[in-house]
Amino acid sequence: MIRPAVTALALLVVTATAPAAEPIKIGHYGSLTGKDASFGIVSRKGIMLAIEELNAAGGLHGRPVEYLVEDIQSKAGESATAVKKLLSRDKVIAILGGNPSSNSLEAAPLCQNARIPMMAISSTNPKVTAIGDYIFRICFIDPFQGAVLGRFARESLHARRLALLTPVTPYGIGLSNELRMKFTSLGGEIVAEQKYAEGDKDFKAQLTTIRTFQPDVIAVPGYYTEAALICRQARELGLASIIIGGDGWEAPQLTGLGGRAVEDAYYSTGFSADNSAPHVREFVRKFRIRWDNENPDSTAALGYDAMMLYADAIRRAGTTDSPALRDAIAATKDFPGVTGRITIDRERNATKSAVIMRVKNGRTEFVETVDP
Repeated sequence: MIRPAVTALALLVVTATAPAAEPIKIGHYGSLTGKDASFGIVSRKGIMLAIEELNAAGGLHGRPVEYLVEDIQSKAGESATAVKKLLSRDKVIAILGGNPSSNSLEAAPLCQNARIPMMAISSTNPKVTAIGDYIFRICFIDPFQGAVLGRFARESLHARRLALLTPVTPYGIGLSNELRMKFTSLGGEIVAEQKYAEGDKDFKAQLTTIRTFQPDVIAVPGYYTEAALICRQARELGLASIIIGGDGWEAPQLTGLGGRAVEDAYYSTGFSADNSAPHVREFVRKFRIRWDNENPDSTAALGYDAMMLYADAIRRAGTTDSPALRDAIAATKDFPGVTGRITIDRERNATKSAVIMRVKNGRTEFVETVDP
C-alpha cells in the first residue's frame, strides 16, 4: 500500500531536480561601439531575432541556444582578443563575425587553429575563407560585388569614364581591383585613381585631382563614414559625377552624415527590405515588431541568415561536434535565406545574388537584382 506513494514521490523528486539541458553556445564578435558600430549593432539585432525564434520553438535538439557577444570597439587587434575569450573562456561551438574584412582576417586563424567554425557576416575579401576549412562566409565576395559595380556603372549608368577613390584596406583594394577589371573589360576607361586611409576626414586633395578628369562616375569602395564625407566634399568642389560604392556604405548614418550630398548615389548590397518574396516580407515584419519599427538592412539580414544556417547545419549534423558541424555547413545547398538562396561553394563562400540600391529623398530604394 505504501509503495505507490513512495514511487510517486521519487518520480516527483527526480523531475524536480533534473538538470536543465546544456545550452548550445554561439559566439559573436563585432563593433557595438566606435566608428563601425552600425555594422555590429544591426548584425546583433538579426542574430538575436534568430536565436529568440529558435528558443521559442524549443531550441536545437532540445537544447536552448545561448548567445555570447564581444564588443571589439572598432579597434584593430580586438577581434583576436574577443575570439580568444569566446573560444577559451566560453567554450562556444561556433562563432559569428566579423563585418569589415580586416576583423575576420584577425579572428579566422584562431578559429581555424581551434577547429571551431566561423561564419563571417559581411567580410567580402576572398582571403578570409582561404585561411582554412573551418572558415565560412554568409555574404558574397569582392570579385562578384566588384564585378557587379563595374557592370552597373558601364551598362546601367552608361558611364564611359570612371575614377577610383580607394581606401587602403583589404575590403577597399579587393573591391576596387575587381571593379576596374570589369569596367575596362566592358569598354570603359579608368581616368584617375586616388587612395585614402581609413579614418581620414579630408579628401579635398584627392577630389581636386579627380575633378580635372571630369569622370562620369566616381567609385568609392569604402565604408559609410568616409563615403558620406567624400560625397559632401565632392559636391562642395562642384563635382557632378555619380558616386557609387559597395555594401560598406549601408548604414543609416550614410544619409545622416552625407545629407543632400548622397542623393542619387548608388551602392551594391545583399538584401533589400523592399523585396516582395513572402519569406522576406515575414522577416521584415518580425524585425520591425522586435526592433521598434526599424527596417532591417542587409547586415541585419545577413546576421539572421548566418544564425539560421548554423541552426540548419546543427540539425543536419545531429550534433554540435566540430568536425560534423563543419561538414554540414560545407554541404549547405539552396538554403532559403532572407538574403537569397544560399549554397556554400568549394571555397566556403556563399553563392547568392546582389542588389543595387539608390539614395532618394533621404531614403534608400531598390534599383535592380544581379545574379551570380
